[in-house]
Amino acid sequence: MLDLKTFKSALEQLEEERKIPKEKILDAIEQAMAAAYKKDYGKKGQIIRAKFDLETGKTEFFQIKIVVDETIAIMDSEKKNDGEYSIKDETDERVHFNAEHHILLEDAKKIKKGVELNDEVVFPLEMKDDYGRIAAQTAKQVIIQKIREAERTSIVDEYGTKEGEIIGGIVQKVERGNIYVDFNRATGILPAEEQIPGEFFQRGQRVRAYLYSVEDTPRGINLRLSRTHPKFIEKLFSIEAPEIQNGIVEIKSIAREAGARSKIAVHSNDEHIDAVGSCVGQKGTRVNTITQELGGEKIDIIPWSSDAKVFVSNSISPAKVISIEIDEKEHKATLEVADDQLSLAIGKGGQNVRLAAKLTGWRIDIKGDGKIVENDKIEVEEKK
Repeated sequence: MLDLKTFKSALEQLEEERKIPKEKILDAIEQAMAAAYKKDYGKKGQIIRAKFDLETGKTEFFQIKIVVDETIAIMDSEKKNDGEYSIKDETDERVHFNAEHHILLEDAKKIKKGVELNDEVVFPLEMKDDYGRIAAQTAKQVIIQKIREAERTSIVDEYGTKEGEIIGGIVQKVERGNIYVDFNRATGILPAEEQIPGEFFQRGQRVRAYLYSVEDTPRGINLRLSRTHPKFIEKLFSIEAPEIQNGIVEIKSIAREAGARSKIAVHSNDEHIDAVGSCVGQKGTRVNTITQELGGEKIDIIPWSSDAKVFVSNSISPAKVISIEIDEKEHKATLEVADDQLSLAIGKGGQNVRLAAKLTGWRIDIKGDGKIVENDKIEVEEKK
């Protein structure tokens, strides 16, 4: 005997904790009951539906027949031995008339007034006395499956809206360099290649990451996470700087070498608001908060400009540019700096000029100390 009080409590708990609507669970129960009934007592082609009364715990069963027109059935002389006619559906493809599945329009009108083609006619079915253990077991299995499906859909709906945002969770385990993050209803995966070099997380530690993909796999919902994605920095600044959140200040482009250094180009849509100052914050509080989140990664904040000369000159910061020549055809910029600024402009391993080139989209060559250092010939120590 079904304990309705306990059952209702379970439904409310599933709805509250797993965000699965009660209606979806009841629908799953009714589908399961109908499937079990059809398996034990139904006939080929029958459409069986069940109606479960949550107040009484009783289940009613119905057979559904689709109304068809006899004018699209083959002649009686072509009637098959099994009582089936060949009729046409909406796509004009031939299907078989089955007395368990269809009812002719003239017969349907005798039962229900105003009935039309493709309407459903409902016939109550008797409740079987021996509808017991086997049917209940079948129903239970289908119910579990339906609840899992409903929960998966609910999770996809919830986290699908968070795709492209920063989410926080608890480290569940670390396996082969990959970090598995628990988000209560779903598990996130932070692969080794998406982790900032030098970072180390332990089980139970809280971690924030950029959610760049929600995958529905046979094994469950996987949330693909990254802490090296350029958008991670953009979203962190959006959290720290209300001006970015409100759209007054825009991050135009980002160049990042995770764990080492990043450059971001910013622009203000309000001449009274300083874009760089908004990102830096009073006494550097905003940018320092982000630097700490990124494990000490240095961040250069560059004022963006629609003037290529100005933008490229700014991008080589902290080095000062004496002059700049732009080759539009080759999309190349040649910058001249003071001799004592050359190493600063290039950066360790060519990092500064390399990031400047990524940020602006221009090939950058630097002239100083009586020679030109070409960006694409700078020897760089590659990180594995």
